[in-house]
Amino acid sequence: MKKALLISHSQQNAYSLSELLKTEGYEFISTTKTSKDAKKLAENEEFDLICINAPLIEETGIELSEYFAKKTRSCVVIIVPQKNADKVSDLLMEHGVLVIAKPINKHLFHHYLQFTECFKMRMLRVEEENQKLRHMVEDMKIINRAKFLLITCLNMSEEQAHRYLEKQAMDLRMSKVQVAMQVIKTYEN
Repeated sequence: MKKALLISHSQQNAYSLSELLKTEGYEFISTTKTSKDAKKLAENEEFDLICINAPLIEETGIELSEYFAKKTRSCVVIIVPQKNADKVSDLLMEHGVLVIAKPINKHLFHHYLQFTECFKMRMLRVEEENQKLRHMVEDMKIINRAKFLLITCLNMSEEQAHRYLEKQAMDLRMSKVQVAMQVIKTYEN
């Protein structure tokens, strides 16, 4: 189920945009008029798309789109008057915010949303890879700490400590990290 957060000071524009988002497969659409309410909603729920119909009552919407781009994993789109589109786009491009000019062309809007979904999928893959790399680094730290303890407590060479961890892992049918954690538990008291 695709979720969208729509921020618009105009109730009529919010309705029109909601209908447009429904045709794009967004089944759950939360709407609000203020940036304060939008931030509260985004704190409690994750949205696939955050759409800002600028300007808002209390701000231009630029600061809010930057905020959501930094604080959420949502695709962020800001809809601005045609005369401001290039300037706003220059400001928000580095933040990964897509700028759409008013009046909205339904065909182009469809393609913009497809683009944001593709971009989000790529970012999720990068995030997954980052998580795997962080996990590998943490595992290496644990294994290296165990090797250090074997070297200092049992006077092993680094090569011997490495072989010991590998052999124990094979013999006990455990991962090297699990063996390393046992070594740390044993010698770090």
